[in-house]
Amino acid sequence: MSNWSRAAVGVLRRAADSARSYHTIQAIPREFAGSRVSARDRAQGRIPAVVFAQSHLQPNASHGGAATRWVARKHLLTTERKQIQSIVKSVELPYFCSTTFRLQIRAGSGSSVLLESGTVLPIKIHRNQETGKILNLVFVWADEGMELKVDVPVVFKGEDTCPGLKKGGNLNRIRTALKYLCPAEHIPPKIEVDVSNLDIGDKIFMNDIEVHPSMKLLSKDESIPICKVVATNVEKPESAR
Repeated sequence: MSNWSRAAVGVLRRAADSARSYHTIQAIPREFAGSRVSARDRAQGRIPAVVFAQSHLQPNASHGGAATRWVARKHLLTTERKQIQSIVKSVELPYFCSTTFRLQIRAGSGSSVLLESGTVLPIKIHRNQETGKILNLVFVWADEGMELKVDVPVVFKGEDTCPGLKKGGNLNRIRTALKYLCPAEHIPPKIEVDVSNLDIGDKIFMNDIEVHPSMKLLSKDESIPICKVVATNVEKPESAR
């Protein structure tokens, strides 16, 4: 057990009120995992979390002690619930897991000792199904140059001027997210799909979407449509006999 883990005691101080500070996640280490420990942390206003490298062996990291370095970057943490709630509200929940944040791991509550820092990407947010309360967070390191698999939300725009919809058609949203392999510095929080020119029967396919050239679509069939404007089926009432 590391010395800096032993220093992780107390409750994390409230982050600064500025938007920039809220987008730098403050965390302290925790020594143990388990339901009882997590329940205690939540009762004290903290959210249990973990951060690790999505891939222990990154490109160009196959020599020397690179693998050991990535494995060693796995840390059990706690974050402050108020700060996380503020961040989620600011970036909006659907885009939280496609947005990168700065992470600072400090030695303890109110400590000025910075143990480690870097950029992270949330990949899982566990919530209570009944209350919506955040229970746990999972992050991966997202330092520049790392390639990460990300589910990027799809947002449709231009529905108010879409010819097909004006004719009474419906927009069939076939895909609400697309999975990409992309460098951490080019992860988009969302992908906007313009449907303003679609008529009834028109489709937009995965390979129609323009993204940063470094992003690789992880799909076996890029010709699958993302959306389609379909005609509304109006059934005529049967004639009375």
